[in-house]
Amino acid sequence: MTASYETLTGGLTKSDEIKAEYKKFLGRKLLLILFSLVAITLIGAVAATLGAYPITIIEVYSILFRGLFHYPETTAEIVVWNLRLPRIIMAILAGIGLAIAGTMMQGILRNPLASPFTLGISSAAGFGAALAILTGLGIFVGEYLVIANAFFFSLIPTFVILGFTRYKRATPETMILAGIAMSFIFSAAISLLMFFAEPEAVKEAYFWMVGSLGRALWEDIAPVFTILLVCVSLLMWKSWDLNVIGAGDEIAQSLGVNVEQSRKSIMIIASLLTAGIISFTGTIGFIGLVSPHICRMLIGGDNRFLIPASGVVGAALLLAADTLARTVMAPIILPVGILTTTMGGPLFLYLLLRRTKEFW
Repeated sequence: MTASYETLTGGLTKSDEIKAEYKKFLGRKLLLILFSLVAITLIGAVAATLGAYPITIIEVYSILFRGLFHYPETTAEIVVWNLRLPRIIMAILAGIGLAIAGTMMQGILRNPLASPFTLGISSAAGFGAALAILTGLGIFVGEYLVIANAFFFSLIPTFVILGFTRYKRATPETMILAGIAMSFIFSAAISLLMFFAEPEAVKEAYFWMVGSLGRALWEDIAPVFTILLVCVSLLMWKSWDLNVIGAGDEIAQSLGVNVEQSRKSIMIIASLLTAGIISFTGTIGFIGLVSPHICRMLIGGDNRFLIPASGVVGAALLLAADTLARTVMAPIILPVGILTTTMGGPLFLYLLLRRTKEFW
């Protein structure tokens, strides 16, 4: 008599094996998220101690606890609460937002090179900031001139791309090629502005365009957090549609997903998320490109887990890069955008060499 399948597999049915494999893979996803959260906590604790004014980790936690009950008074308290803590929190929020935006853009375009830079969003924000810094022109006046300009102009490529897709079907190829065209246009406009500007103004504009967290203030945290909370919640809600679209437009349509509408709505939300962050931090690169690749290689392409995993990995990477930027050439503090680009290029090449399968 031929042995049954259950006998040959030690009493496990095929269904049991699938469930066991799923639980194992689910554990790996949760482990990555947990590990990244621990890394953020440790890096943030170390970052709070580093700087021209030396403070130990024990002193940092003591200052944080006391600061909950009274306004910072001593030099150490002012340094931690007013200088270092806003920068650390902004790095975490910006890392989460940029990584998730990159994840969604790669998902809807099914292109591993899609990112806010590829689609021209960062170049447009850079043009808006450069226009405000070099000429003083903008849609807003006062201390938020640069931020408002960067936010407004960063949305232009998105709406141009969406308007373009009304005449051409909103395929991934059409959207990414239109984004590349917008990137070239705004990059050329930035170069033209800088060519006629004063050297000191050019230096300030360049410092903004390479990205920095050095100007993070407590009053900046609330709007960034609000944008992050709203946009990420909406993107998580659309994660199932994105999973289905990843199997192909025809399959998604057969399952009742409006592919073109979903692609447009995800594109708008991801662009708003990117714009809300880089208008405060400058154009920080490679976080939105590298973080999704790291997570996709480790835990697969299920966006229900890929979105939060990419966010926490992006936060850890950006926080680590900013900590390194503050210390590698101390007392000179480098713009974090230089570090992310310097680290991101070789890391991205390494990930490509180690890749053993296609993402889509």
